[in-house]
Amino acid sequence: MSALPQTLGELRRQTGGCTRSVKQEIRDNLVRKLQTGEKLFPGIIGYDETVIPQLVNAILSRHNFILLGLRGQAKSRILRSLTDLLDDHIAVVPGCEIHDDPLDPICSACRAQLAAQGDGLPIDWLPREARFVEKLATPDVTIADMLGDIDPIKAAHAGLNLADELTMHYGLLPRANRGIFAINELPDLAGKIQVGLFNILQEGDVQIKGYPIRLELDLMMVFTANPEDYTARGKIITPLKDRIGSEIRTHYPLSRPSAVAITTQEAWTDRTSMKVDIPGYIREVVEEVAFQARADRKIDKRSGVSQRLPITTLELVTSNAERRALQHGEKMVVPRVSDLYAALPSITGKFELEYEGELRGAEQVARDLIRSSVGTVFTSLFDGIDTRKVVEWFDLGGTLPLSDTSSAEEVIGQARGVQGLRELAEQTGLHPGANAGAVASAIDFVLEGLCAQKKISRSDERGYAAGNEPAARRPTRREETMDEEIRIPTGKKKYYN
Repeated sequence: MSALPQTLGELRRQTGGCTRSVKQEIRDNLVRKLQTGEKLFPGIIGYDETVIPQLVNAILSRHNFILLGLRGQAKSRILRSLTDLLDDHIAVVPGCEIHDDPLDPICSACRAQLAAQGDGLPIDWLPREARFVEKLATPDVTIADMLGDIDPIKAAHAGLNLADELTMHYGLLPRANRGIFAINELPDLAGKIQVGLFNILQEGDVQIKGYPIRLELDLMMVFTANPEDYTARGKIITPLKDRIGSEIRTHYPLSRPSAVAITTQEAWTDRTSMKVDIPGYIREVVEEVAFQARADRKIDKRSGVSQRLPITTLELVTSNAERRALQHGEKMVVPRVSDLYAALPSITGKFELEYEGELRGAEQVARDLIRSSVGTVFTSLFDGIDTRKVVEWFDLGGTLPLSDTSSAEEVIGQARGVQGLRELAEQTGLHPGANAGAVASAIDFVLEGLCAQKKISRSDERGYAAGNEPAARRPTRREETMDEEIRIPTGKKKYYN
């Protein structure tokens, strides 16, 4: 900072007295990044071919814009990442609440300082992080919060008339001058507050409390909203909608690999107590739960299923595996598919149910999603692979009691007698020197996958009946009910037969 100009005169000599608007500054920095091939919006995954090109076009056009999308689509993260397109720091008049430009001040106090001190006016430098102001729109936000109000106490102390500009108490918008002002959930703002945004979006100025004082603010304004609310039938005022330059639609990940990459980036799975190894099929099953939830007719499409579902689910899956490893003194944490049932508290809290779903219950809907997701991932990995040896072993009366709290060695030991099971487990990509936790996880995945395909069955007592079970061994009505409900309480035995 010592090499930066410290007075207005030094600043004039360095810049030639030229100044840029915020939108031009952001545009110039974006152009430079495009020319050098620098990564745009780091940390934003899955939008390279859809959202990011539209964002780039809006910025190049110097537009105010709005991101429309359901919850958990990285809208707020995109807005906060816009600060990367600002200069490292800008010159400001010291003590000015609205970060006035010393080369072209707009408030009367700063103009008075400039007239009195000229090129000797000292300047401060504002970092880019301080130039982003964010506000969550709520019904209780007032016009004074956004624009400002008259401060009678300030007027009394200074002996000023209430009409004097120096009596103003600035709101969030003026305080965001020469920066980016973001409003989340725009339609939740009261109608009169939305009207108060007209001038700043079109003419670039605000008027406070009806006094004839114009502040020609320099801002980029960005917004987020839910598409359901951002309509003429919703809570948005049409003239305000008309003044927003670009309307950009966000979306959930379009492919499972993109979703896996997002969750890997965001989920906290690095535990200090021991090393964590999450098999690829576990990550895929976790993501598939979210994909199937978004397509399930029992779940409300309007509220969406946030990407936070797989993020928090993977964290709980890892924690359940960590708890098991700590209990058995294992050095490696390797989650299993059955650990997903320990993550039900995360899954059920991430979606809203339609009427049909309400009848079935959130927990049962979540269990159905897990079973279906396991089946989908299992089918994709074992397509064309013969599983009949394992199925026949169970058809001949074999049972395999397992517990989600069993150690890896116990799972491997109990599974040794099942013909073909270890060979199938190796089809998941196990390498010859795989640790016991990885082997146990692969065995569990094969068994859960076969259950999901209804080739074998499972219950808490004696096991589910196989789909081709002879009439003499048909399941009881209680077992049929349990087959539908897929009950797997944590810590209880599971019998495969």
